[in-house]
Order: sequence, then structure tokens, then C-alpha cells
Amino acid sequence: MKFKGIFVCLLALTACSKFGSVGYMPEAYNASQPAMEADDAMDSPSGDSFDTITENPFVRVADAPTSSFSVDADGAAYAYMRRCITQGFLPQRNAVRIEEYLNYFTFNYPEPKGEETLAINGEIGPCPWNAGHSLLRLGLKGKSLQESEIPAANFILLVDVSGSMSGSDRIDLLKSGLVNMVDYMRPQDRMAIITYAGGVQKLLESTLLSQGKEQIKSAIRGLMASGSTAGGAAMKMAYEEAAAHYIEGGNNRIIMCTDGDFNVGVSSTDALVEMVESYQEKGIYLSIMGFGQGNFQDSRMENLSNHGNGTYTYIDSEEEMMKVFVQERSHFYSVANDTKCQVRFNPEVVESYRLIGYENRVMTAEEFEDSKKDAGEIGAGQTVTALYELVLKEGLEEGFYVGDFEARYKYSLKDAESHSLTESIGATCEISPEFTFAAGVAAYGLVLLDSEYKADATLSMAKELVAGAAGEDSFRKQLVSLIEKAGTRSK
Repeated sequence: MKFKGIFVCLLALTACSKFGSVGYMPEAYNASQPAMEADDAMDSPSGDSFDTITENPFVRVADAPTSSFSVDADGAAYAYMRRCITQGFLPQRNAVRIEEYLNYFTFNYPEPKGEETLAINGEIGPCPWNAGHSLLRLGLKGKSLQESEIPAANFILLVDVSGSMSGSDRIDLLKSGLVNMVDYMRPQDRMAIITYAGGVQKLLESTLLSQGKEQIKSAIRGLMASGSTAGGAAMKMAYEEAAAHYIEGGNNRIIMCTDGDFNVGVSSTDALVEMVESYQEKGIYLSIMGFGQGNFQDSRMENLSNHGNGTYTYIDSEEEMMKVFVQERSHFYSVANDTKCQVRFNPEVVESYRLIGYENRVMTAEEFEDSKKDAGEIGAGQTVTALYELVLKEGLEEGFYVGDFEARYKYSLKDAESHSLTESIGATCEISPEFTFAAGVAAYGLVLLDSEYKADATLSMAKELVAGAAGEDSFRKQLVSLIEKAGTRSK
């Protein structure tokens, strides 16, 4: 049986069972509203700053048989898109990071086994937007932990209270979410609060929840926004406070809440990144929560989180605050550190490949091998997904495998060497609903990005893929609605 016959099998299975365990691929879909093209949409808010996205190209396996990248568990770009769509316009092109659209969601991936704190998996199937190509899905999952298994927390809240943070969608929203977070913290956890505007203030010394829970909540409720923004000095104070109360083996983390508009003191992105990197080896993590529109400095916040053992989230609603600070609070504890991935493609099967998204996370083979090279973190119970679009060779016999997927990670930031996991990936006559959902998310991102590689991808295709694999997940169902709204011309 030829390899191409496997994909005939795939298409037949998915056509017969749209909502079964094998997932489904899209039939023709007639949208009730015309697709909104980039030229038709209203512009996103002026003043918001994003780094330029230059898409990964197709690479011939004969020229480069391996592809390596750092994981990116962030979801900021997705939440920013949701706010834009809700307000009636498309996000600007450079705001569309497809890997963050994928990793906003939790996928149904297997748990790690034994002493491992990370599990990996992969599958291959037809590419919905290019009938001649295939799609490779890679999945990673950090070990889920019970509340009692998570070490004590040493949190430093670093809160921007400058004038640009004023408003119900910024400081008021932040205060509500932080109070909810405190209610779910444990007696052995501790929290300090540092604020910054024109100057820097240690609003609350590091305080054990068992001794000052109400004091912490009162300090949060009293936050008010005004003045200019001295973010650099505040960040330095936050790291010093984290180091002063460092918990060996604990969750030592700065949670920075800002729109990223630093304009006093150390304010250049390069200088801030240098400061953050100087604390990397101390075992202190950095989580950044972005707020607001109009002067939102996404490029700065993403760079800081990428270089600071961090994660980056955009907060657009009360629902998102509850998701980040309550429902998924275990993600604040990293179980897989400096996590990076590599695929070694089988040159007898794969002609060329393209990594979808992860443009600013691509690594060289040497960087993948280097245990000292910084990479991304995965929290407890958190999943990460990556997709490759593949061009397979013609006339391949059944039984060939696509390649090997290797992930390297550290149990602790202080570990000298990385730990390795490897999974061989071959074709199958079944694809999972997770494959279908990931393909739908990617198709949506390709359309919003107006990607040169989108081929036949449409909003209609994305909606049908996502809807058929959404299940009962409320956030997946919400994406169906967002795609519908994106297909309605803005007025």
C-alpha cells in the first residue's frame, strides 16, 4: 500500500464520522456573512506596539533535516485578538502569533509517566488548507499537580499604577482579579506588593498569608493609577525583594501587571532585558500580565517574558482574570524548565517542512544541544502545541515514519543538564479531535495574518474545524463565536 493511500483512508474516515474519535475535516461551508479581509477591517488601536512577524518559510529536508525551537506557553496574542474582535475590528497583522492562539487552550494530552514531569506526543494528518500537503501536530504536557503538591509561593506583585493604567479595563480589573487570587492562596504562601508610577514604592513587605491575608487584600483594593512610569527601577526592586525572601525549592515569582509603557529611568527594551537576564540563574520567574489598548507595548512585554523565565498573558476581561489567577493558577508553578523541541525529519519521507508560528523562538541545532541556552517554561497541567506543514515525497511505501520528536527540559532552573524525551512519529488512519481543533485554530490565525502560506484557508474552514472539536470546553466554543464575528464586516 502506498503512503498516499493512508491519507485517502484518513479522509474517508473523517468524512464518515464528523464528531467521532477520529475528528473531522471540513466540508464546503456557506458563511452567512462575507469573510472580512484585512483591507475591509477597521484599524486596531493606534499606539499599540508589536514586533514585526516574518513567517517561517518552507525548508528542504535535504538542506536542513532538523528543526528546533523553544516552547512558548503564552496566550497573550489570543486574548488581545479576542478584545479586538469583540470591539469590532481585526487585530493588526503583527499582533497575530499563531503559537499563542494554540497555547491559549488546554489540549487533551497524556500525562507524564513515572518520574517525568513532561510528556510528549505527535500525530500527522492531511493539511486542511492545502490538499497536497500534510500537517504534523506536536504536543507537550506538564505534569498535573494537586494543590498540596505545589511548593510554597513567594510572589512579588509588581503593579503599574501610572496614569496609563487608569480605567475599568485596567487597574480596576486588575484589583478584582488579584483579590480573587489571594482568596485561593494557602497559609504557607507569601506575597509582597511593589508599585510604580513616577517613583517606586514597596507598598507591602513580603507577608505570609497565614499572618496577613486581609492586609494583602486591603493593599490591593487601595491601588490607584496616576503619574508617569518608572518600570525599570521597580523591576530591580521586585527582584531584590524576591531574592530576600527566596524559598529554596519554592515558587519564587514576580507577577508584573502593566501596559508596558515605561517612560522614566531604565526604559529601553534592551536594557530591561539585560536586567531580567541577570537574575535568570537565581531561580526567580517572571510572569507578565498585559492590560489596555492605545499605548499597549506588547513587544516590550513579550521580550521581557521570553528572557526572564517567564510567561505572558493579556487580560481583557473578568473571565480572563479568573482563568489566569484562579482556574489555571497551577500554571504559575513551572514543572518543565528551559523546554525546547527538535524534529529530525526522515529524508526518505519528507521533502520539505514549515514551522507554523514560533517565529521568535526558532533555535539552531547547536542551541538545542546547549543545556545553558535559555528556553521556555511549562506550568503544572499546562499544554503546548506546535504544528508543521509538510510536503511528503511521492511513491512512499507504507511503514515509513515521518521523523523523531525530541524535547529537552530541566526539572529545575538550577539544573546543569537537560533531560531528554523522544517520540517517533508515523502515519495513522485516525486523527484525533485535538488535531482537528489545532488545525482550525491555525487556519484562523493564517487568515488573520493574511499569510502567504494560507492557501485555501478561510474563516469558514476555521469555524467548521473548531466547532467540530470544541466539545464542552467553554473557551473553545467562544472561539467559534469569535470566528463568526471576524467574518462580519466592521462598520
